[in-house]
Amino acid sequence: METERSLPPCRRTPEADARAARHVSERIGELLTVVTDRPVSLYAAAVLRIGYGLLYLVFLLREFPHRDEIWGPGSPWTPELARQLFDQTGWVSILTLSDSRAYFESCYVLALVTSALFMVGWRTRAVSVLFAVVVASFHSRAIFMTDGGDNLVLLMAVYLVFTACGRRWSLDARRTRLRASAGKTTRPPVVRAAAGLRDSRRTLTSVLHNCGMFVIAAQVCFLYGSAGLYKVQGGTWGNGTALHYVLNLDLFRPWPELSLMADEHDVLIAIACYLTVLLQVAFPFVLFGRLKYPVLTMLLGMHLGIAVLMGLPLFSGAMIIADAVFLPDRFYRSLGRLWRRMSRRPDAWGTGATSRGESALVPSQPAPSSH
Repeated sequence: METERSLPPCRRTPEADARAARHVSERIGELLTVVTDRPVSLYAAAVLRIGYGLLYLVFLLREFPHRDEIWGPGSPWTPELARQLFDQTGWVSILTLSDSRAYFESCYVLALVTSALFMVGWRTRAVSVLFAVVVASFHSRAIFMTDGGDNLVLLMAVYLVFTACGRRWSLDARRTRLRASAGKTTRPPVVRAAAGLRDSRRTLTSVLHNCGMFVIAAQVCFLYGSAGLYKVQGGTWGNGTALHYVLNLDLFRPWPELSLMADEHDVLIAIACYLTVLLQVAFPFVLFGRLKYPVLTMLLGMHLGIAVLMGLPLFSGAMIIADAVFLPDRFYRSLGRLWRRMSRRPDAWGTGATSRGESALVPSQPAPSSH
């Protein structure tokens, strides 16, 4: 019998090693260029700023009649108890600096104004820091009355401090555009040191923004992935009955009749259980293709269902806004072009036909005489 001939070992040549090293260095250089060259996902950052500013403003307005019982001096969790807890946990809050009711009302008005200014993007670089302080202060003041939505809003408020979220769809962007159109952006020649300092500042801004957006995306991926893996370990999610028990909890039944109506469809409940786990576990793996668009659409429907059936609008709103970080800038630009095209159509709002009809009924005026 003919024996097998042993193959010689594959040896890498110095030229192959040099090409591999050059390829790795080129890829690293491209990555550094992307990180330091310019801020990415500016429209997504603007959506996060507008969304969380509006969400927290609506939240504070909704709780305005109950503000004293939740965060004020009249709360069962008194400021003194909160300060004792802060000594153990390390939290801080501007609401516990004084027990005066006038001081608390001033802080509440400051929180409303800060949320509104952050939403519209006025002096965003400074207001974003103030917004993070406000969210952290209100969150830590009533730490035992928060839910997942409060935690996510707090994290996003801190992350957005490092981003250039005021570059698009903001009053800051409008002011910059007006200055550019008025020719006020022309600067006198500067020395080389000042030009280098300006470039360093631009690079630092780009690095902080890109890293902040990456951390936001990683946070959302970790949230979905860990939630899905945690559900896989539960037997009720495995047999498709988890949502049945959720719909029968009195604490999460703002509309009992609607919950009972949804609970009558056993097959749909089981499908929703399996689909929820599948979407959350697979979410981090579908972000680099077109499959993410239907996945994000299904997640949108899931969060809307949570908001309606379980009465958690703050949590659902925070998750829906966070999902916007995965939509590219070209998506938001296409939405803007579609909106402008729809607004320019004569019959878009039913006004074009009316204007043409009125012009047809009005007789043409004779030309003025030259005498």
